[in-house]
Amino acid sequence: MKYRAVIFDLDGVICDTDRYHYLAWKKIAGEIDVHFDETINNKLRGIGRLESLEIMFGSRSEEFSEPKKHELAQKKNQYYRKLLQSMSPQDLDPDIKATLDQIKTQGLTIAIGSSSKNARLILKQIGLDNYFDAVSDGTNISRSKPDPEVFLKASAYLGIEAPYCLVVEDAKSGLEAAIAAKMDTAAIGDAVKYGLADYQLEKLSDLLKYV
Repeated sequence: MKYRAVIFDLDGVICDTDRYHYLAWKKIAGEIDVHFDETINNKLRGIGRLESLEIMFGSRSEEFSEPKKHELAQKKNQYYRKLLQSMSPQDLDPDIKATLDQIKTQGLTIAIGSSSKNARLILKQIGLDNYFDAVSDGTNISRSKPDPEVFLKASAYLGIEAPYCLVVEDAKSGLEAAIAAKMDTAAIGDAVKYGLADYQLEKLSDLLKYV
């Protein structure tokens, strides 16, 4: 068996929180009179809040001071966390849980590799707290995807070298991060169209063909 570990992005792979992100960013955009729609929201997937703000601001970035940007980023997170409170184990697709269980049964270790600082909260809400062997997230990295730091730390936490880790991602920046970490990749959802991954998945259970 080539792989000893599978590292999963969280948002868009294990569960779907895009709608909550969209609603929180939409609220911020309304407060500062910046245009925001689904197309712009898609550009924010997999990257940090401050980087997301720069994309939202566009040519108006210089109108906002650094303290103001940090204030807006924090406010967005507050809105987002409030929305997350409505999540429950019912938001975890049974097929995804079954796939994760099967991977663990096969003796592989599993980890989360997410830029989100809310990863542990989300896992708790959907009933997967303490389920993964390691969680590398926005609370322990200084550089967001496409930097490989989040995946390198996940492999370090697992004690498994990068070539033996397979990363599952739904965002281009996540695939780029995994490739930079010298890890094999499986793309799902939006990430499939970029043709960067070693494997293309229509659904998470397709992963079982490769592990």
